[in-house]
This record gives sequence, structure tokens and C-alpha cells, in this order.
Amino acid sequence: MKATIWHNPNCGTSRKTLAILQETPGVELEVVEYLKTPPSADKLAQLYRDAGITPQQGLRLRGTDAAERGLPEAGDAAVLAAMAAEPILIERPLVETDKGARLCRPQEKVHEIL
Repeated sequence: MKATIWHNPNCGTSRKTLAILQETPGVELEVVEYLKTPPSADKLAQLYRDAGITPQQGLRLRGTDAAERGLPEAGDAAVLAAMAAEPILIERPLVETDKGARLCRPQEKVHEIL
């Protein structure tokens, strides 16, 4: 099974999710450090749709100025554009497999798509 993780190596939850993926037999893993290689707004929209969450639910509030900018109340297009332009606004980790996508907070959520 192919799995892609949008990963931040400085995040403990992201590191724990990556470890689960690495320890799961049969997983062909692609690691994308999203702060260096951010996903496009279209890719983010697809990931959130596949995860069954809104872009606002995928917005990182802690350690960002998202709330001050009104992003939690903004429309999907504005949130996705802000995330694509400033990937620090993306809550992590996002994982995609053939079975769907998940925002893996807590990290155990990754098991839902393995």
C-alpha cells in the first residue's frame, strides 16, 4: 500500500505517525516535508474532502496568527489559499493512502486508513 505523509520533523505527533507508517509491513512510504514543499490549495482541498473535514478543521491555530487573521471563520477558498501560501498554517500530519486521508491527531487515526 502506498502512503504519503505531509510531515513536520519538529512535531512529536508527526514523528509518531511517521513511525507507525514505517513500522507497518507493506507500506510504501513517501514523506513530504510540507514546510519545504507545500501542497497546492487544490491538493489540500482534496485531502480535506477525502478526510471528511473542512479546511477550517485542518487549520493550525497554535503557534500561528490564523485566529487574528480571521481564518477560522473565513471561506474555504481563503483558508486554502492562506495554507498554500504559508504552510505553517496547515495542521499536521496529513496522511493519504488508497483508503482515504486523515489528519492524524492523535497519531492513532492513521490506523483508519491502513
